[in-house]
Amino acid sequence: MEALQFFPSSFQPARQAPLETPKQYSWSPYENNGGTTIAIAGKDFAVVAADTRLSYGYSIHTRNASKLCQLTNKAVLATSGMQADQATLHKTLQMRMITYKQTHRKEMSATALAQMLANTLYYKRFFPYYTFNVLGGVDSEGKGCVFSYDAVGSYERTPYSASGTGQTLLMPLLDNQIAKKNQEGKEVTDLTVEEVVRLVKDTLTSAGERDIYTGDFVDIAIITNEGITYEKFELKLD
Repeated sequence: MEALQFFPSSFQPARQAPLETPKQYSWSPYENNGGTTIAIAGKDFAVVAADTRLSYGYSIHTRNASKLCQLTNKAVLATSGMQADQATLHKTLQMRMITYKQTHRKEMSATALAQMLANTLYYKRFFPYYTFNVLGGVDSEGKGCVFSYDAVGSYERTPYSASGTGQTLLMPLLDNQIAKKNQEGKEVTDLTVEEVVRLVKDTLTSAGERDIYTGDFVDIAIITNEGITYEKFELKLD
């Protein structure tokens, strides 16, 4: 009997496709449109200011986007962060101001407004407004007040505050010029409105030199017991 002959199979295993590096796709509902805000409380006044540049990455969308929102005749809110959330927050607060005034026949005090803003931010804590706020005004006792916030509503009353992309540049200067920190023999004194406005212009000019997201113009709100006045100050346009 002839030996059986075995022939190699004509079927070859399929070639394996080369492995590719896994690609990860992500999307975020948030973006930071830059900008810097500042607020300083005086003895019987407060000054709130913010630049007007609205940008994303290395693109400037507009040079005239105000970050200030007047809520009462004695309180102004300055907001940095995401412009869409900023607009939504300001609209929500203005609506509540109207409701409160129509119900109580008076405007909300600055301290009550500070608490309401904290409640509004905390309510959205699971999908928060991507905003960083400073509130300045004159309280019911006629004293200047400033309130500083994080994104989910934690806040405190401080003599001065800043937020935004230029915050780390502004706070050391404010600590030095207002609180006189780490200066021997220096006493903390009450500044006049003119001195505070000059300091605000100097600090934001300094931030504009180092922070590409801060620039163009500065809106300045001066809040006193008589009401609110506004100034506009020019920064670098590049």
